[in-house]
Amino acid sequence: MNKTDLINGMAENAGITKAAAKKALDSLLTDIESSLQKGDRVSLVGFGSWSVSKRSAREGRNPQTGKTIKIQAKNVVKFKAGSDLSGAVN
Repeated sequence: MNKTDLINGMAENAGITKAAAKKALDSLLTDIESSLQKGDRVSLVGFGSWSVSKRSAREGRNPQTGKTIKIQAKNVVKFKAGSDLSGAVN
């Protein structure tokens, strides 16, 4: 499923136009993104939660040359599925 499929499904299930569904989805994604940028945790009870974790700098290897390279520290987004979502797929 891609974004277009999701928008079509939202419009059909909610009985709204595709334009309204796209606007709602874009708003949701923007709000989640801005909360994560601030370092906040986003939680939708039963569905799941997103959080930001810091990954420290480390050394790695270039698989083509075998040469050691330095990998910079960065923030990564983690998603943990909620109980309802986990139960729905199992």
